[in-house]
Amino acid sequence: MSRAPAEPPIPAGAVLALAGLAAGVLIAGPALASESFLSPLGEIAARQRHHFTIATLIILLPILPVLVLTPVIMWRYRRRQSSGRVYSPDWEFNRWLEMAMWGVPILVVIALAWALIVATQRLNPYDPVGPDPLRIDVIGLDWKWLFVYPDEEVASVGEFVVPAGRPIALRITTDTVMQSFFIPALAGQIYAMPGMRTELNLIADEPGETRGQNSQYSGDGFPHQRFTVRALPQEGFDAWVEAAKTAGTPLGEATYTTLSRPSILTDLRTDLGLSGAGPIHFALEIGDLFDCVMARYHRGTPVTPDIQPGSPAFRAGEPGASAPQAEHCIPHPGTHASHHAGKHDG
Repeated sequence: MSRAPAEPPIPAGAVLALAGLAAGVLIAGPALASESFLSPLGEIAARQRHHFTIATLIILLPILPVLVLTPVIMWRYRRRQSSGRVYSPDWEFNRWLEMAMWGVPILVVIALAWALIVATQRLNPYDPVGPDPLRIDVIGLDWKWLFVYPDEEVASVGEFVVPAGRPIALRITTDTVMQSFFIPALAGQIYAMPGMRTELNLIADEPGETRGQNSQYSGDGFPHQRFTVRALPQEGFDAWVEAAKTAGTPLGEATYTTLSRPSILTDLRTDLGLSGAGPIHFALEIGDLFDCVMARYHRGTPVTPDIQPGSPAFRAGEPGASAPQAEHCIPHPGTHASHHAGKHDG
């Protein structure tokens, strides 16, 4: 009787490669965690980490016994000549085993449900984090996020800047397809749709930097729809606002039309006639841009293809496609158009 060939040994190179991969993950862990709720930059993400930890521990209750007892049972009841064990081919029921097999999963489901209910109440994104929040309007476009600071009269693309220690209240919508706003180190993701307003409240407990993104696929430029998140001391935030006011590109209806066309950040800089690289800052000239964008989808009539961002007509710049997307918006009080013209000539 021929014997089956032995399993080939695992190459030493494969073992070393796996060891190197594991070491690389451990070394890169802190850098990766800086963009994760596992290394939170604010209170909301810290609560999410706590909820994740509790849920993980609950789930481990039925998993750990299986992982531990499987090799123990295989060893204890392995086939051997004189084991001294009783062979019971007709055994089919054990009361204690049945209680454990059914009772533990039921208790786990109940515990998980309770933990989820409590976390859902505590992490309601619409609940204010604290008094006197900074208002920021977030508008999703192809393939970028526009951050509007209505009280400061500035806006930005490519970076999201907040003062550390101050609550932030976001209003979120999109002027294109559905998107998902996500800053893992600050708060959970929340969806945005055209004509719909969602809200998200968060806070950065201390100065720091992380990343945010669109986590909902939205077309060719989706991988580039990321942005830097910077939490600055209050004086640093005030300086950033002043710099955006004095040196930012005026954001009026014509500029918004350019913004709303499909483009990534580097192409947008070219479209706006800007040199260099990095985020773009704007001096706001539109009274309430967020409400103007929302109003486009609440007129009781369909948005025509020639003014719908992402449509072939709008993308190709056909007649009528250059109509201002923020139409019916009024200038900021104080005639900002003339104010910025004096600062941006040349």
